[in-house]
Amino acid sequence: MQISQLARQNIQALTPYQSARRLGGQGDIWLNANEYPISPNFELNNRTFNRYPEPQPQAVIERYATYAGVSPYNVLVSRGGDESIELIIRAFCELNDSILYCPPTYGMYAVSAETCGIASKTVPLTADFQLDLEQIAQNLEGVKVVFVCSPNNPTGTLIKRLDLIQLLQMTQNKAIVVVDEAYIEFCPEATMVNELKNYPHLAIIRTLSKAFALAGLRCGFTLANKELINVLQKVIAPYPLPVPVADIAAQALLPQGIFAMRQQVQMIVSECENLQKNLKNLPLVEQVFESHGNYLLVKFNDGQKVFQTLWEQGIILRNQHTALGLENCIRITIGTAEENKKLFEAIETMSP
Repeated sequence: MQISQLARQNIQALTPYQSARRLGGQGDIWLNANEYPISPNFELNNRTFNRYPEPQPQAVIERYATYAGVSPYNVLVSRGGDESIELIIRAFCELNDSILYCPPTYGMYAVSAETCGIASKTVPLTADFQLDLEQIAQNLEGVKVVFVCSPNNPTGTLIKRLDLIQLLQMTQNKAIVVVDEAYIEFCPEATMVNELKNYPHLAIIRTLSKAFALAGLRCGFTLANKELINVLQKVIAPYPLPVPVADIAAQALLPQGIFAMRQQVQMIVSECENLQKNLKNLPLVEQVFESHGNYLLVKFNDGQKVFQTLWEQGIILRNQHTALGLENCIRITIGTAEENKKLFEAIETMSP
């Protein structure tokens, strides 16, 4: 018998999340993973490697709470936002429950649910990438967790605040609503943090991977009311953050680290606006969607050809052609000014 046949049936059938690194590629311009293009520089202060780390490092929790405008008991730190997704599913879903999400959106909601043996329901976003509240209401039977990404990946759109409030109202005493704010630093005014006091079933996912330029750190957060955080504390691993990760995360959350992050955001926003303006003028571009993240979703006349041509030139983007409603679309991470210039010139040379 093959070892794979001993795996659970749902794992045998599982298609793993196709991360940027899993998809590979060869090149020197990497614009496919929504990373910040330049690494910050930190030196380790804590070198106590012979001891297990704190279960929830106090300095990280307190500093992130201050940054986010909540109390420390409203914060749980985890191995990236991805672990938060899985923790919530494991903590709240029985085997006969479902999650609900709205494609096109981040792929890990479905993968984490399938890994846990939990069914998924989907209600596609509307043509303008907003929630279809009427269809969501009709599909809430048996749903224990609803995932909404805002700003949404890969579309870059913000979900309307009033629609999120209506979703929270229709799910009261029925389901947990998770708002994934991985890209919220690029539009901080849109956060749902101030709604935590009104909705005990609201959980917000955050990360240091994007605006803080620390994707390699794998440090994420769940913001929620104390009771919800306490439930997640029951299922999280005993020592989720290694000592070096906690050390660097705590440094990044000092005032000077937050100041540096905001400067990084300004640079990315400025570059994003320039690239968006330039791409709109190219004849092979059908549409450049408005973005509130560190990436652009672009629809081309022939997205497959554009993606492959750039791939062969060492410019690695994220093909969204197979995502629901995103035929011929490519997601482009905003890089440095030089990288963005090379990208634009490469696309421009392909124009008829």
